[in-house]
Amino acid sequence: MDATFKRAELDSDNIVVDIGLATQELNKVLAAFNYRNLDEEPQFAGINTSTEWLAKHIADQLADKISEGALGEGAHGIDAIAVTLHESHVAWAGYERALRSSG
Repeated sequence: MDATFKRAELDSDNIVVDIGLATQELNKVLAAFNYRNLDEEPQFAGINTSTEWLAKHIADQLADKISEGALGEGAHGIDAIAVTLHESHVAWAGYERALRSSG
């Protein structure tokens, strides 16, 4: 699983995102999926939990974390998030979403 954070300009510390905070919050998002059959989870009832859908779901969760400030104030300048899920060494799918920058 890869998460890419994109922005047009580096923040005041010359970074895109605090990688420590991003890793911490990504681990929290992914913990909800560890060792679970998503088709048996009530919150996903009736949803085709494809790799692409799961990538979108993770990107949306990360966007929420940015909005909440969990990735630090500098993360509010992030323009987009891309999530890629690797099914094997030769097959992967991903999703990219834009964010509204608040400064």
